[in-house]
Amino acid sequence: MKKYICNVCGYIYDPEKGDPDSGIAPGTPFEAIPDSWKCPLCGIGKDRFSAID
Repeated sequence: MKKYICNVCGYIYDPEKGDPDSGIAPGTPFEAIPDSWKCPLCGIGKDRFSAID
């Protein structure tokens, strides 16, 4: 599973860790996160993230 980076603040979403504070369980791929999810650091929308190769 790919990691994704916030284009605004640099937060990296790691699917192995998820985002438990926002209700995203470890092992959740980025594509499966609801579109309403926001970056936990800066609050920007999911559409402002880019895949990391």
